[in-house]
Amino acid sequence: MAYSVFISIKKTKVPFSLTLFSIAKKSSLFSTLCNKNHHQTSTSTTPPVAKKVPFTVSAHGVTWNDPYRWMNKTNDPDFINYLQQENSYAENFMKDTEEMQKVLFPEMISRMPSKISTPPELWGPWLYYQYIPEGKEFPVLCRKLAAESKGWMKSVSNYVIGVSKKEQVLLDWNEIAERYGYVHVGTCRVSPDHNYLAYTVDVTGSEQFVLQIKELRNDRVLPTLEVEGVVSLEWAQDSCTFFYTLSDQNQRPYRVHCVKLGSDSVHDVPLFVENDSSFCVDIASTKDGKFITVNSNSRTSSEVYVINAANLQTGIQRFCKRVSGVQYFLEHHHGFFYVLTNSHNVGEESPSSGEYYLARCPVENLQSTCLQNIIVPSGDIFIQDMDMFNEHLVLFLNKEGSSSICSVDMRTIINCEEQMKIDELNPWFFPLPSDMCAITPGSNHDFTRSVYRAVVSSPVMPDVIVDYDMSRRMFSVIHQEEVIDVSHDTKCHSNNEERSRNELLGIPLKKERYIQINEVQRWSDFAEIYSCEEKEVISHDGARIPITILFSRKAHKKDQSPGILHGYGAYGEVLDKSWCGDRLSLLDRGWLIAFADVRGGGGPDPSWHKSGSGMSKLNSINDFISCGEYLVSEGYVHKHQLGAIGVSAGSLLVAAAINMHPELFRAAILKVPFLDVCSSLLDPTLPLTVLDYEEFGNPQLRAHFDYILKYSPYDNIPEGVCCPPMLVKASLNDSRVGVWEAAKWVAKIRDKTCTRCSSAVILQTNMSGGHFGEGGRFGQCEEAAYEYAFLMKVLGKS
Repeated sequence: MAYSVFISIKKTKVPFSLTLFSIAKKSSLFSTLCNKNHHQTSTSTTPPVAKKVPFTVSAHGVTWNDPYRWMNKTNDPDFINYLQQENSYAENFMKDTEEMQKVLFPEMISRMPSKISTPPELWGPWLYYQYIPEGKEFPVLCRKLAAESKGWMKSVSNYVIGVSKKEQVLLDWNEIAERYGYVHVGTCRVSPDHNYLAYTVDVTGSEQFVLQIKELRNDRVLPTLEVEGVVSLEWAQDSCTFFYTLSDQNQRPYRVHCVKLGSDSVHDVPLFVENDSSFCVDIASTKDGKFITVNSNSRTSSEVYVINAANLQTGIQRFCKRVSGVQYFLEHHHGFFYVLTNSHNVGEESPSSGEYYLARCPVENLQSTCLQNIIVPSGDIFIQDMDMFNEHLVLFLNKEGSSSICSVDMRTIINCEEQMKIDELNPWFFPLPSDMCAITPGSNHDFTRSVYRAVVSSPVMPDVIVDYDMSRRMFSVIHQEEVIDVSHDTKCHSNNEERSRNELLGIPLKKERYIQINEVQRWSDFAEIYSCEEKEVISHDGARIPITILFSRKAHKKDQSPGILHGYGAYGEVLDKSWCGDRLSLLDRGWLIAFADVRGGGGPDPSWHKSGSGMSKLNSINDFISCGEYLVSEGYVHKHQLGAIGVSAGSLLVAAAINMHPELFRAAILKVPFLDVCSSLLDPTLPLTVLDYEEFGNPQLRAHFDYILKYSPYDNIPEGVCCPPMLVKASLNDSRVGVWEAAKWVAKIRDKTCTRCSSAVILQTNMSGGHFGEGGRFGQCEEAAYEYAFLMKVLGKS
């Protein structure tokens, strides 16, 4: 799992390696599905029956009854009692899977090393690193003086760090979890002089983060600076002044405050306030630390203000005026602001293509709208993000439909007089072992370094931490996630060479493998054990949808194996397909695991998101159905043994597909699910609702309302059909997706569909956690074991 500490990573993933710093079919299906489901999922008790309270909803002249609307009041004793009854029912339903869970859980744990750590990263005079102590759930953030650590760094085996007198513990997640029963650290920022640690922590799951400032010289938390509702924060260059954002009652960060250490109290007067409820405010530091940027962003538009981090008296200045559909992000390099924007003429007109350009302007012409375009998109290469160093510019790209990263010499950029295409800048594309690999940024907080650290992973390759030397255009494999106690004897590809079993299983390589970057590099993977295929599925309208298919070469059987299809399809986010050791417990038992990159998520170009969101959301649902049908028709999965998994907005995708084709998916797991789409979007007082209008549409508008009603899962449950078994997981303190969405869905499923089949729909509610759960590394294995046991039970593959 990843713990992002010193910087915010826009595209979040959860790599195991730590990085430092969310139309019904006919009821003739009844006899086939009902008998099968009942045979596999019979239980000795009957499911709870939720009470109905008449409630009429009206919008745009349309009126309907919602008898479970009372569940929206989460403090209602009847609702709490109902959730507890459902938990008891789920426990009883899963009773006969306990032995399987007892097999799966230790199996997953056995693949993990006893201790997990990050390679140290140099910042100033310190080496910062994290490790998870043996037997613990969560990481510990530490540091050592670099001069005192040379001997400690002699071999990779010493990456697993023991506590010593010279080691300074900055933050221990385990201590917080043991004290409160829950921990979620949001943001950590070390001051430029390395004397203070500012961090935010949530101990309830409600995402109401409390700001803490720790003085590192004496290991003391400053009690007068604890502020609730803080989302982001940054330090000024003096290391005693810092900025932070505060959220409103809907958890929208909307105000920026500035505080100086040593002052008697927190300043009540905000530095900046965003009154538009569709915009959120975030603050960040430019890579060189010379400016603080105040970024006010909606889903599609942005506005940026800057503060001189070394001369705070200059106040806050706006960069460019807000324009609908225009986004831009600022960096600073030697007197110039570099702007990543999707508008060819910033501040003047909305973009037509959505493609991103890199432009610049002198700092003294901050408010000028006449930017000089430097890099423009070309052909099949699209710019997605950037990172800036003193000597190099790093560009995150989509090249020929695949993600890649390249670096460009900043001297080429500085001397650029006319706009250029990327391939004209002599870029160095970071080497990857295969096109299926995802590459995720590390911390990379040191502006002066020429080495870029990243995590490289694929469905068949455990996470690899790689240092890319941008000056020498060479790279070094620093560390690869250990995978131990694997039952297969195999040989592994490594630059077309056979790898030793020791390397494959994560036994540390020789010392020189980690300190020499001019040797042949090697990537360890499990490609000879597990097949990973990329296919294209033709959707309902002819669009080609990428699908990634993972299975064991030995255990998978054509037309006979069970399988699960993952989907998300929202916010332009790429579906996470990185390595996950827990999956081996399914793959080794013959299961197939597939990932559908449907429209609405991240894709080959900016239009991919737009073509599956808003008034085109049905495209993403139909894409998912097409991918499921493809797995069955091509024999990857037995026609009666295909399951589906969706998380948060991904549950909308899965549930809507089940409503439209209940016979296709024979099991489903819906986690913290967004299901009551129409009602939630009609309530602007709910957290994130207004922000989601640009993603799903605004039902206050009649055309949007009519369209949302076509797919909203809760509003389209078909009556009388046989629904598949479902595990629905919710959290009482979830502030992003109300717990009532899952509860209402389950209650209505039981009310409207086949009684025998719906008895295999279970609701499990975490009565203390939030949207992101509460488990550490062992807790996540326990959760996976429960979910896999459910799938095995209902699909008859235990």
